[in-house]
Amino acid sequence: MSSSERGGKTVAELEAAANAVFEAAERALADETTATIPDEVIQKLLTAASKLYARKLDAEDRIFLPVVSRQALTATEVVQTACELMRAVDLNPFDLAMWYSRPRPEGAP
Repeated sequence: MSSSERGGKTVAELEAAANAVFEAAERALADETTATIPDEVIQKLLTAASKLYARKLDAEDRIFLPVVSRQALTATEVVQTACELMRAVDLNPFDLAMWYSRPRPEGAP
């Protein structure tokens, strides 16, 4: 199997998994059953998504909206997640300020 065939299979697998996870998460939120989801499941999803997002930004030298729409998350959800991600890798607000001031590619959302 060539690398392009493997890549195509990987993309198809990721697309199917992302759709299934998104739908399952929406159901869990609507049904208020998030307490039944093991912490490790969320950790794997957030880790994989973060690594893929960062790699695409670096490899493609561009920025795209990291969520499905600007209305997909509340400010509280974003800040809670950002703060805990920062704590997880021992970053502080000063570190964030340095990264936040980096120039962005032209036309970035």
